[in-house]
Amino acid sequence: MDLKRAFQTNRETWNKKVAIHAKSSFYDLEAFKKGKSSLNSFELEALGDVSGKSLLHFQCHFGQDTLSWSRMGAKCTGVDISEEAIKLARNLNNELQQDAKFVCCNVLDTSQHVSEKFDIVFTSYGVIGWLPNLKPWAKMISKRLKPGGVFYIIEFHPIVWMFDYLKESPELKYGYNQKEVIYEEYKGTYADENSEMLSKEYGWNHGLGEVISSLSEAGLQIEYLHEHDNSPYNIFPGLTETKEGLFKMQKNLYPLLFEVKAIKKGA
Repeated sequence: MDLKRAFQTNRETWNKKVAIHAKSSFYDLEAFKKGKSSLNSFELEALGDVSGKSLLHFQCHFGQDTLSWSRMGAKCTGVDISEEAIKLARNLNNELQQDAKFVCCNVLDTSQHVSEKFDIVFTSYGVIGWLPNLKPWAKMISKRLKPGGVFYIIEFHPIVWMFDYLKESPELKYGYNQKEVIYEEYKGTYADENSEMLSKEYGWNHGLGEVISSLSEAGLQIEYLHEHDNSPYNIFPGLTETKEGLFKMQKNLYPLLFEVKAIKKGA
């Protein structure tokens, strides 16, 4: 597998998505500019009061979550592979008069561009599937955390990614621990299914065992692993809305999300 080509293809796709996403109701950029937070209850409850803390946000897209943490008083740095996303993030940062920094690079190359160590490393919703191997990712997290610092991820459950959603009805197609790359081409994006944009994407599946082991081997102590039947996003077929405004499968056959909180060992 030519990883350089895969990453470049993904970068080009995400560059194209930025303008579409910025106009979408999914991201609701105008409401965000007026003060609406893009953060969900899971991550808000997990990280609590971030005021005065330094926070590194991996795979930040165009920075809404980064800037939401910044509005809550955190000193934030966002990292993303897309030049167009980082450009918009910086413009939003200036428009909203925040002091966040944004860095354009592959998340695995973060330490080539960021030397600071952080109180918190945060990443969320559709992130690890873009990485072929989680060990370098976990080592990067550990390297960028202060001793005693917190890593937190809220992510779609690996069972979700075993299905091919390009079929009329989702088809169980991919392995839970599949090592082979998954390549897909399709029109539209999760934020605008009617878009004529052609997405070309390389992705990889990672089971929970790989996630936990990678973090543990990198020197992080796992505080908890939680799995959730509900998702804040209605992006999979057949979900129903709960009274809390979340989305779930009708029969709750498997979890839609997992979250991990871990602490870097050391004084």
